[in-house]
Amino acid sequence: MSAEKTAITPTRAQDFPEWYQQVIKAADLAENSETRGCMVIKPWGYGIWELIQQQLDRRFKATGHQNAYFPLLIPLSFLEKEAEHAEGFATECAVVTHHRLEVVKDPVTGKSKMIPAGELAEPYVIRPTSETIIGAAFARWIESYRDLPLLINQWANVMRWEMRPRLFLRTAEFLWQEGHTAHETKSEAIAETRMIHGQYEEFLRDHLAIPIIPGEKTENERFPGADMTLTVEAMVQDCKAIQAGTSHYLGQNFSKAQNISFTGRDGTVQHAHTTSWGVSTRLIGTLIMAHSDDDGLVLPPRVATQQIVILPITPKEDTRQSVLDACQALAEVLRRQSFQGDTLRVHVDARDISSGVKKWEWIKKGVPIRIEIGPRDIETNKICVQRRDQPISEKEFADKESFIQRSPEILAEIHQSLLARATAFRDRNITFCTRLDVFHAHWANENPGWLYTPWAGTREQEEELSKQHKITIRCLPIAEADLPETLSATEGKCILTGEDTTTFAIWGRSY
Repeated sequence: MSAEKTAITPTRAQDFPEWYQQVIKAADLAENSETRGCMVIKPWGYGIWELIQQQLDRRFKATGHQNAYFPLLIPLSFLEKEAEHAEGFATECAVVTHHRLEVVKDPVTGKSKMIPAGELAEPYVIRPTSETIIGAAFARWIESYRDLPLLINQWANVMRWEMRPRLFLRTAEFLWQEGHTAHETKSEAIAETRMIHGQYEEFLRDHLAIPIIPGEKTENERFPGADMTLTVEAMVQDCKAIQAGTSHYLGQNFSKAQNISFTGRDGTVQHAHTTSWGVSTRLIGTLIMAHSDDDGLVLPPRVATQQIVILPITPKEDTRQSVLDACQALAEVLRRQSFQGDTLRVHVDARDISSGVKKWEWIKKGVPIRIEIGPRDIETNKICVQRRDQPISEKEFADKESFIQRSPEILAEIHQSLLARATAFRDRNITFCTRLDVFHAHWANENPGWLYTPWAGTREQEEELSKQHKITIRCLPIAEADLPETLSATEGKCILTGEDTTTFAIWGRSY
């Protein structure tokens, strides 16, 4: 018996990395550009990013943050002020060394060549992150404790030279937001770091339907120059981890290097405590790998570029216009409905191509709800409803008025369905481990899932295990983490040293 045919080949089970690339291609999300390592984000993919951006931006502004914009080019001397930070990004930096081009003609071929000229007195680095350039602005803006806290966010692009690019997950240039704040005290800055960490956890769960493990990075895995890095770690369908967002308490490291100082309440000059935090277009890659199937993309409703697509079924020319009119009328009524504070995004696909081709295109694009309306449906006041979280062949013939009223509820059901499915998968693939021999044996498989272990090892011991098995400690889960019931232990003996410990680590392979 032949295998069931799928829209995407290879399937996830056959070749997960190639499946991922084919899902992106089939959904028309993005493509590689002529600039090595960089991508073109196409309208369907950029629409997802715009929704992520809009919804996160509302969250940030509701907590008192304001948007600003800072230069793309950062003087090299700025990075040199913060040695640990600069060293952490040194191998990924793109450097601008000249400020003009000169045209030179080849005497043999007569062809013109563009030769860099006008060497800069000081090179610029294309921002890999903006702590140093924003720190310089903060040093100008802050004079007194009355100027604090300073809560700034930037939506921008960054560049980190990537040797093995992969669309959305790792590209040389990508889009993100980076928050940067300055505070009077350590406790206020840590509270900010934790608050944003919680915002990311809620956003992934409530908007992207992705369950995560929130925790702290070990010293080995911290952001360069930070005193503390908090992370949200997501598991995707090949059981690897993706760092989906980070929030950093930078202490006074950057403020001392860049003289971000203020006159305190007691009249003394003090250095501010700073934070930084960000998520990027990597969220789209995480979303694809978490939810999509062998027929293409599956989108959670809140970030679906279109939430409902209506497909007119027009077998005869004499009924074509009446069907199109009925579809447009339904779309207008649905657009007056709202889901999670936004009006529904509804599209009528009136292109003059076969309904089968249209149906599969929207399946592969991951639209949460597809509706088909034909001449008979107009007579019966019924519509054919299909949900992307259900098998492709499954359909419901619903009363039109009932569907209109229930449409927000159905979208909420789809979100919960995707979240429950992803949570169950994650929980099945995290194993509690207390024996070193079991730990070593676990990593013999290519994608074995995560291990949860008691941990009291040193930085050097962690690094040795990481190199041996090509793994990392993804995080040390915070006390408030919503862990599977199987991971309920609160103390144990370190898997490596045998010491008593109340610290636990999530180990895994990652993107």
